[in-house]
Amino acid sequence: MIIRAVLAVLSLSLSATSLAADNKLVLTGSSTIAPLALEIGRRFESLNPGVRVDVQSGGSSRGIADARSGLADIGLVSRALKPEEADLSAHLIARDGITVITHASNPIKALSKQQIIDIYTGKISNWKAVGGRDQRITVVNKAEGRSTLELFTQHFGLKNPDIRAQVVIGDNQQGIKTVAGNPSAIGYVSIGTAEYEAEVGTPIRLLPLNGIQALVANVSNERFPLARPLNLVTKTAPTGLAKRFIDFAQSAAVHDIVRDQFFVPR
Repeated sequence: MIIRAVLAVLSLSLSATSLAADNKLVLTGSSTIAPLALEIGRRFESLNPGVRVDVQSGGSSRGIADARSGLADIGLVSRALKPEEADLSAHLIARDGITVITHASNPIKALSKQQIIDIYTGKISNWKAVGGRDQRITVVNKAEGRSTLELFTQHFGLKNPDIRAQVVIGDNQQGIKTVAGNPSAIGYVSIGTAEYEAEVGTPIRLLPLNGIQALVANVSNERFPLARPLNLVTKTAPTGLAKRFIDFAQSAAVHDIVRDQFFVPR
């Protein structure tokens, strides 16, 4: 009798644990995707009572590592998978571009590719050298493990040790806040985030690249030269709740959320 009672309690406990796992998703990774995933998650929760979607940022590298190790059900990765990540499965939900930003009061309206390279490598250290004010340039760079850093360095043919930065930041909001608070700063962030912040009055300017304006519209029409996929990444082909969420995140049911955050639907 006692043994049967104990087994019954254990069975109930295991069932509850299984139910909790079946009703919760953990998503970690890219700070670019995290706010988008959070809003998609909220809508998914509203349509699926009892389901919880836990979204955490920390960079695309964390998204890869957590998806691979099983610490997350889904990794948030704001770039294409690398050849050495072919063991993972990527699921495109939107596209984004990366733009160079300055303070809105900076009179410089555009920089050439070579000028950006020279600024980031320390060959140009004063705005006067590119037609601006006599002010020392504050170079803002992204931290290691951020996909924005990888795409920026690849596009400009740089390696991170080449960059001479005065400030190293993590997510897009930190980068925007740093540049908005320093008239001599230059940085690079997600076009979607930057365009939104500029529209609501944050004092930043989005610089064109190769003569193409840094606009979500130009990411959508594939004219902007520095763009990237926003992916949900899983260790294997998704099943169960993870598959339902990914299917939802790829559907037209969330296109309004994607556009509201200035990204381009898949």
